[in-house]
Amino acid sequence: MNKNKYLKIVKDLTPKEKKLENSALAFLMGGVLGFIAEGIKLLLVYNLHLTVKDATTWVLIIYILMASIFTALSFFDKLVMKYKCGLIVPITGFAHSITSSALDYKTDGLITGVGASFFKLAGCILLYGIVSAFFFAIIKVIIYV
Repeated sequence: MNKNKYLKIVKDLTPKEKKLENSALAFLMGGVLGFIAEGIKLLLVYNLHLTVKDATTWVLIIYILMASIFTALSFFDKLVMKYKCGLIVPITGFAHSITSSALDYKTDGLITGVGASFFKLAGCILLYGIVSAFFFAIIKVIIYV
């Protein structure tokens, strides 16, 4: 079998991605997360009389905790398969990546397993986020000075 024939067979048998449906579901999930977050924030502001800044911090803590718990219960992965970037792009995705790494390496021990692999998935995001923030800060200083 030649290479072109093989590639055609692979292309024919590869499942087609439903881009419009996936985009719509991710958009809706992101909107639902934002709507729920705003509702929690308003409840905290009006019922517990927190400042908006403090309420926002608590919303982030709640979202991180829920994403970590859902990951530990193997529930979050099923949601991600359906809603994709609607769950991965917000802070819930970061919490999911760290919790997943911790769970994957827990049998190797606290130091060599969890400790050494905690940021395995999120490490590249942290690295490039910090490096790009550094360069953007330099650019901002150069432009505004």
